[in-house]
Amino acid sequence: MTTAVVFDSAGTLLHTYRVLKDVTNGTVHKNVETITLTASCKERALILLYLHSREIINEDPTRLLSGYLSENSIDFGISCTCKAVTADYIRDLLYNDTHATIGDLQGCIRTVWAACKKEAVVALNSGVMLNGNLGGIEYVITAGGRPFSRARETIHDLQARGIATYIASGDRTKKLMKMADYLGVPQDNTHGVATPAIKEQVVEDLKRQYDTVVMVGDGINDLRAMKKADYAILSLQQNRKKPEPLMKAADFTITSVYEVVHIIDNL
Repeated sequence: MTTAVVFDSAGTLLHTYRVLKDVTNGTVHKNVETITLTASCKERALILLYLHSREIINEDPTRLLSGYLSENSIDFGISCTCKAVTADYIRDLLYNDTHATIGDLQGCIRTVWAACKKEAVVALNSGVMLNGNLGGIEYVITAGGRPFSRARETIHDLQARGIATYIASGDRTKKLMKMADYLGVPQDNTHGVATPAIKEQVVEDLKRQYDTVVMVGDGINDLRAMKKADYAILSLQQNRKKPEPLMKAADFTITSVYEVVHIIDNL
């Protein structure tokens, strides 16, 4: 019998430290689940920015972020939305925003880097949360992730058992590929900027190739993929408070990523 295991990244393979700044009132929030926040308002959209932290950290902090993004043709990925949107709609909100400054994002980057810089491997990603009701950016966001203890061992031991390993994540593809290399997941098996629908499609496609497909996730954006999979594993390793739909969808819950190996052994 052939088996594939699909992992989300943030909160599942990676311990994530996340900082958000509400640009409408200047408040800073730490370790907020951005998917849950996005889902609480149908006009919100969670957007990944394809920029490197070094490229923006020394820019003029008083300048509008939208001006920098448009002038430098910074592209983006749509990570999560509550309604169907087009890339043109997102681009219009993003490039014409009048709320967020470069300094807002720089503050988030510096805070996350200060917390993660001593880690051996760090995946640093920045983005924004758009709000159609505001006509632009509501939050700027930076997240830094490091592999959970035994994450590499988990991937290695699954592969040693002949289990195919995959990653389907909303994280930026370039950064995700580097982390996948570190963990030992083949790049061809790694899917970045994966919306809930894309994660579900990844699982559905794999079910045509493998006898059993297992989805391992930790957030509401994994719910569709968990329901589509033959078995769903919910990780509580970073945050044990989960929405009821996630708890109901889970066939197993874990508090350490290595528990996936034991579950697969017993299937």
